[in-house]
This record gives sequence, C-alpha cells and structure tokens, in this order.
Amino acid sequence: MTAAPRWSDLRTRILTGGALAIGGGAAMMLGGTVFLLITSLVAGILVWELTRMVAPEVNNRAVIFSLLSALAVAMAGEFETGWAICLAVLPAVLGLLTLGPRRWRFFAFALLIQGAAYELTVFRADYGVKWLIWLLLVVVATDIAGYFAGRRLGGPKFWPRVSPNKTWSGTIAGWVASGAVGAAFLTFTAAGPFVILLSMLLSFAAQMGDIAESALKRSVGVKDSSDLLPGHGGLFDRFDGVLGASVFMLAVAQLTEGPGLV
Repeated sequence: MTAAPRWSDLRTRILTGGALAIGGGAAMMLGGTVFLLITSLVAGILVWELTRMVAPEVNNRAVIFSLLSALAVAMAGEFETGWAICLAVLPAVLGLLTLGPRRWRFFAFALLIQGAAYELTVFRADYGVKWLIWLLLVVVATDIAGYFAGRRLGGPKFWPRVSPNKTWSGTIAGWVASGAVGAAFLTFTAAGPFVILLSMLLSFAAQMGDIAESALKRSVGVKDSSDLLPGHGGLFDRFDGVLGASVFMLAVAQLTEGPGLV
C-alpha cells in the first residue's frame, strides 16, 4: 500500500477537526446558556442521525425526534435532577414506542446520547471548564494517537468482527496518550496520581463508545452516520468517544467527588 491512500483523508480530517475544536472550545469557555444550547444542538443532531440509521423508512420522524432531543436537553437544566433525567430520556422512550423493528437499538443509543449531553452540562457547571477540557483532551488524544499508531504500526485487530479497522497498537497508543494528559494535569491542579489511571480508564470508555457505534453501523449496514462532516462522516462518528467518556464520568461522579479530588 502506498502512502497516499493511507493518509489521503488526513488534511480534510484536520481541517474539519480543527473547526469542531474551535467551536467547541469557545462554547466550553463561555459556559452557561451558550454551552447548554450548543450541547442541546449536538444532541439533537446525533438523534437525527441515529433515527435515520435505524429507521430510514420514517425519515420525517428523524426531525421530530431531533427537535425533541434538543429541547429536552435544553430544558433539563431548569428542573431538579430527578425530573431533569426523566425529561432527558423522553425522546428515547417515544422512539421505543413508535419506531419499527430496530426500536430497541434506537432506545439504547438515544439514552446514551441524552445521558451524555445532560452529564456534560452538569460536569461543566459542577467542575468548571478545566476538567471539561481534561475530559475532551483525553478523548481527542485517544483518537489521534489511535489513528496514527493504527495507520503506522498496524498489527492485530482489537475486535475485528465489530470494528475491523481498530488495532491493538492504536488502542494501546490511546491509553498511553490519555495517561500523558492525566500526568500533565498533575502539574497545575490538585489532582492526585490516580487521575492518570482515571484518564486511561476514560480513554477505554471512549474507545468502547467508538466500538459501540461501529457495531450499530454494521448492524444497520451503513458506513457513516451521515455526511455532515467532510472527512469524518457524521457528527455521531466524531462524538461516539465523547458519549462513552461522558457516560463513564456520570458513573464515576456517583462514586467520587470529581476528577480533581480522587
């Protein structure tokens, strides 16, 4: 294989990824209503892509579920935690009741999307922008290290039946890179050494989010969740790792006082 095909999508990936990073970074820094609205918008787009994948025969319903998803996430912040969670999962329940034979897949992934979106808004409010940047840096480092190591080193596949492009070399490179991110945060935060291990576990959760989305796409027979992002496919293809990481942190938050105090 020549170098050109192997790296042919790199420039487009970098440009699209850079645009996402700038827009997302600005929203994170501003926080508050701006971050909530951007997170709600992303959740809505993800549910739109999800609906089109699992139930293409009801394409018009994808817009309805998308709007419901965005509205639910945006409104969840106005309620107490219990009611907020109920509101956030409402689109998933409606899909379960109204979609076709793949409705359980929609239900499971819509729950992940809504839960992750809600967790990101809570995480930003409770721990501040510093630790939200940590979470996203771990996901980005995992993705970039896995991409380059997998392309350069190749080797045995991590889980070929589900994600045929993911290699053990890329997977392990993601863990190492995320550990380095955690180590960097030791220098300017009050975090203890456990944050390095937590970063690596977060990396693994992000990889599982990626694999879960790969399994979904294979089960419904599509290559990308959509064609919204040049060089990246759909928004779901870029945020699958964030979903896994956010759901993992939702569980961690129930057991600890946050990443900076573990």
